[in-house]
Amino acid sequence: MTTRLALVGDRSPHVRSHVRIPTLLAALHGRDHLDLDAYWLSTDEVDEPTIAGFDGVWLLPGSPYRSEDGAVTAVRTARERDIPFLGTCGGFQHALLEYARDVCGMATAQHGENNPASEDLLIVPLACSLAGHDAAVRVEPDSLAGRVLGTTRTVERYFCAYGLDPGRLDALRAGGMRFTGFDEEGEVRVAELPEHPFFLATLFQPELAGDGTRAHPIVRAFAEAASSRVRQ
Repeated sequence: MTTRLALVGDRSPHVRSHVRIPTLLAALHGRDHLDLDAYWLSTDEVDEPTIAGFDGVWLLPGSPYRSEDGAVTAVRTARERDIPFLGTCGGFQHALLEYARDVCGMATAQHGENNPASEDLLIVPLACSLAGHDAAVRVEPDSLAGRVLGTTRTVERYFCAYGLDPGRLDALRAGGMRFTGFDEEGEVRVAELPEHPFFLATLFQPELAGDGTRAHPIVRAFAEAASSRVRQ
């Protein structure tokens, strides 16, 4: 059976991640034998019934999105309906934003790129922008990310300038989110939900690894989780 993926993001030829996606889909089909039917959805056309009809949801980079509400709705629907979810870069940031607001009671939490003047910023500018950089990530072995990657240290590509306010870590952890990847300074780079079938968010962009002819383990694991949902 064909697996239906929602690629949520405001598609642009100027976003490297978006340009890479067709090559990755071809690799997943040719190398990994995954029959994927992928649909691009702009954030301003997202609603819960639409997202609920997919087998996997990938919230892609490219923020600021046309609709923050649309991005958050995509995350919430995937989380609440147990739909495999992957969020990369901006997807990571908005996954944390949704969880903070809807699960942890931080109803007024904001994203610094969208509302820089807010006094309640959950997502804040990084001390040093990671745009265009490769950097090491330490991964906890007893985690989804650790199992998928098969290693406790990896080097990944970034194109971002915002991340989680470290002061919010404990509140999100208390709400059930697990942080399983960190940079060399201890800043969060990977988040997941242990009770969810597959919910993984990375500040780095695994879709940019290599030349795209072999899917990154995280991308492949997401596609496999979505395919498994179809077969259930």
